[in-house]
Amino acid sequence: MKTYSILLICAFLFFIKTNAVAQSSSEINENIQRVEKNLIPNIQTENDGPMTMQDRMALYKVHGVSVAVIHNYKIEWAKGYGYADDSLKTPVTTQTLFQAASISKSLNSVGVLKLVQEKKIDLYTDINTYLTSWKFPYDSLSKNKKISIANLLSHTGGLTVHGFGGYAAGKEIPTIEQILDGKKPANSPAVRSMYEPGIKSEYSGGGITISQLIVMDITHQPYDKFMYNNVLKPLGMTSSTYSQPPSGVKSELLATAYRYNGKELPGKYHIYPEQAAAGLWTNPTDLSKYIIETQLALQGKSHKVIDQQTTKLRLTPYLNKNAALGVFIDSLQDGVKYFEHGGANEGFRCLYFGSMEGGNGVVVMVNSDNGDIMYEIVNSVAKVYGFKGLNRSKFRKEIALADTILQKYTGKYEISKKLTFAVTLEGSKLYGQPTGQQKQQLFPESQNKFFLKKIDVEVEFVKNDKGEIVKAILYENGTQDAKKIE
Repeated sequence: MKTYSILLICAFLFFIKTNAVAQSSSEINENIQRVEKNLIPNIQTENDGPMTMQDRMALYKVHGVSVAVIHNYKIEWAKGYGYADDSLKTPVTTQTLFQAASISKSLNSVGVLKLVQEKKIDLYTDINTYLTSWKFPYDSLSKNKKISIANLLSHTGGLTVHGFGGYAAGKEIPTIEQILDGKKPANSPAVRSMYEPGIKSEYSGGGITISQLIVMDITHQPYDKFMYNNVLKPLGMTSSTYSQPPSGVKSELLATAYRYNGKELPGKYHIYPEQAAAGLWTNPTDLSKYIIETQLALQGKSHKVIDQQTTKLRLTPYLNKNAALGVFIDSLQDGVKYFEHGGANEGFRCLYFGSMEGGNGVVVMVNSDNGDIMYEIVNSVAKVYGFKGLNRSKFRKEIALADTILQKYTGKYEISKKLTFAVTLEGSKLYGQPTGQQKQQLFPESQNKFFLKKIDVEVEFVKNDKGEIVKAILYENGTQDAKKIE
């Protein structure tokens, strides 16, 4: 009788556990479907209904999307959509690798700070102390101030070269020294001072590339080998690689890059010898492991690569309020903070957010030059899971205006000597196009004020006493006047 009772209790407990798992799995699947069916644009109007993942991928001509959601310090789910290679109909899976572009800088900072933690380098010493294969050529623009590794990681070194275009298949690949000096076959200018270091944060992939050379000179190892053994592998990111081009990876696991119009990039993807700045191949599942480890290390609950003290230092803004060491800090509503980074290589876009408390986050990667869908997915995830501050969508009321009114606003407006804003009327729709950027539709919210849907920008047209349009005011993180010149 006693044995029978024990078996009955065990069976009952097994039933409860199994049922709880099934219920949890069912709830997760329901949440996935809610995310997929309710993508939210950054700017909503009353005309915008529910938007599905498939609809938005088709609209933006995005072939492949990969998503991972982090909840309570765990990967709650990861899923791929569409095709890694459209011509071969290779589906995106959770194992598909995308170019992480500038997200590479986040993992790079973990590797650099590991060397700091091991006292092999000092964060605040002149970079030339550690550079042996090349020296930074200081000049009068730096005003006798020395650049530190902290300056490199926080983009406060006053250095040139925002980003890199990579190299098409078959092109000669330059060395890091050639890249830093802007010498052929490098396709980017030399990395030099724009102004003295330590004044402000101005993004520089060139500065991050110097940090790559420091890692190589200090460790006497190829950069990709050091990063795999000391950062990626300990974090459990064993599918990821900094190798350029990727070696030892099955071709079907590599996503093909696509342009805005959905056309394949010749050669399928570019090669980035600027590994620290743009060279990581990874997926949202592996990036989630990095995010979770960062969150746990910040709590003092893990130290797979760097400890709590070093993690706190890494997540502390250096000069301004958001540029930390390899990450940016977003301070949002109710004091909620996220560490985050985005990325843009040729034919790839990606982003991640990780909460500083609570163990939540999201990663989105696409094989397209068009990353608009990523923010809509993040908004949807934030709404479904209640992640405070991450749903950035705003509601605006759109009105109808006659073509005769819209026609008055057409022309060219000068924002600066190098930047103009062209306004055109096509059919009954008004469009605005800054120099070198894509054309965006302007939606009227009043007779003289318009908004964009893809980004939070407003444009107000101003008349003089004669009723003539004389300028436009652009509202985006402040205001900019644009005088009408044509």
